[in-house]
Amino acid sequence: MKLKSLLMTSAAAAVSLAGMTGMAAAERGSDGEVKIIYWQAPSILNPFLSGGTKDVESSSMIIEPLARYNEKGELTPWLAQEIPTVENGGVSADLTSITWKITPGLKWSDGTAFTSADVKFTYEYCTNPDGGCAQITKFEGVTGVETPDDTTVVVTFAGPTPNPYGPFVGGESPILQAAQFANCVGAAAPTCTDQNFGPIGTGPFVVDEFKPNDVIVMSANPNYRDPAKPAFAKVTFKGGGDATAAGRAVMETGEFDYAWNLQLAPDVIAQMQEGGKGTPVAGFGPLVERIMLNNSNPDPARGDMRSVKDDPTGGSEHPFLSDPAVYKAMSMAIDRPLLVEIGYGQAGKVTCNLVPAPDAFNSTSMMCSEQDIEGAKKMLDDAGIVDSDGDGIREKDGVPLKVLYQTSTNAVRQDFQALIKGWWSEIGIDTELRNLNASVFFGGDPGSPDTFQKFYADVEMYANTFNGTDPQSYLGNGLCDKAPRPDTQWQGENISRFCMAEYDALHAKLRDTAGIDARAEIAKQLNDLIVQNGGMIPLVHRGRLSAHANSLGGVILNVWDSELWNVADWHRIKTN
Repeated sequence: MKLKSLLMTSAAAAVSLAGMTGMAAAERGSDGEVKIIYWQAPSILNPFLSGGTKDVESSSMIIEPLARYNEKGELTPWLAQEIPTVENGGVSADLTSITWKITPGLKWSDGTAFTSADVKFTYEYCTNPDGGCAQITKFEGVTGVETPDDTTVVVTFAGPTPNPYGPFVGGESPILQAAQFANCVGAAAPTCTDQNFGPIGTGPFVVDEFKPNDVIVMSANPNYRDPAKPAFAKVTFKGGGDATAAGRAVMETGEFDYAWNLQLAPDVIAQMQEGGKGTPVAGFGPLVERIMLNNSNPDPARGDMRSVKDDPTGGSEHPFLSDPAVYKAMSMAIDRPLLVEIGYGQAGKVTCNLVPAPDAFNSTSMMCSEQDIEGAKKMLDDAGIVDSDGDGIREKDGVPLKVLYQTSTNAVRQDFQALIKGWWSEIGIDTELRNLNASVFFGGDPGSPDTFQKFYADVEMYANTFNGTDPQSYLGNGLCDKAPRPDTQWQGENISRFCMAEYDALHAKLRDTAGIDARAEIAKQLNDLIVQNGGMIPLVHRGRLSAHANSLGGVILNVWDSELWNVADWHRIKTN
């Protein structure tokens, strides 16, 4: 099947398959073991201490939010009884508070009661001023969380908040058990190895063993709220390797049941599918492959203050990436249609935007589909950024345009690096390429120099996305105060260290604005500000592509939340 038709039909096919092959097993654990492979291995099971998708998704099997998004992008109650709205009285008429009602009788996997106190604790954990939280934007504008009783949570906001579904919604904002994490608040958060590697949860599985950057062994949660689920008694969650090996392990050898994020060329996927063991599933959400531009100075000579934007001693600005002529020329030199063709085929689209989906939020104000090498050269010439010594490298104020370009180890990304290095060389920019183990690069270890959050390079390439269909929290990652710093244990999602007063003010306006049309207009303005002012260079709007064994039922690809969102419904298809 061609990828184009696969992208259009995979979600529907998954629903249909689940219906045709019957419901999940009637007895918990009756289907034995399921094997999952993420070639980017999880390094921690606490998404508040890592922005890596691999960590968020593996954690989602264990710890859960009050609500999440289904495969259509619709808000769905999870640990809550219903989605609060103005109509049902859950959201105040003045839009300054939201009240969640927790489903009665929920238990943690250790058998203790799940209460509103756990929800309040999670808020306090993430917003503690002495700590660092990778998901802090989910709580932007929140002034407090109150618990009138054990099953009621009231979140209050500083002003009218038409989209109050940031806190405790989606796989990126689950609930931690207060009793387990009580001594892990603030600066102590990253030191709590037992808690971060084995959180007690309400999800369908519990952690038996976790080897960071390697394997997670899980078993069915004996206190899961549905006594017939999960169907699988055991999960082996293997990490590491590469996307090619992961795809083959499902579609050719049948060694694994589910492989995530098959970032592979279209012809490779087609060849794997001929193995007959598995089926690729795909869909377009807001996932964007892009190049992040370091707005701070990553010079190793700066020691602990490298890649820190607001160094009071000075010298924290990047010596040349802060110049619009430089980053705009870098973007103009890139042939995006060629990148799409070689990397993704029909599972990719050219984009100039950070937020290409949903359609209502996709800005059309920028054009980037045509490469313009000569125009890029002229832009640099006109800015006085020229090669003064004849070595082929331009200089700005005496500083050569030499960039360290890093990304995770992956065949498609290394192809992109090689092409982009060549194009930048044509316009007088020298590029050193570096690729890092994906499990480390996307990990949250504050002691590692190689994480994407630390950004010890000039530019870095990766993709990420957001939960749900409203990008308010995601766009909050461009706020000045969300940049990773040493005093936040390098947590924070403003990876480029972008800072613009106009952007911060406009984002505050988005939080206060109601109506999809008005919100979409502001979101598109925010998108344009961060792209046009040196936050990043968007490249490809990527479809999400994974694969499952033909014998694995219940899989419904979700591009709006964790791919493992409905793992409790997965089951083994019975054959006669």
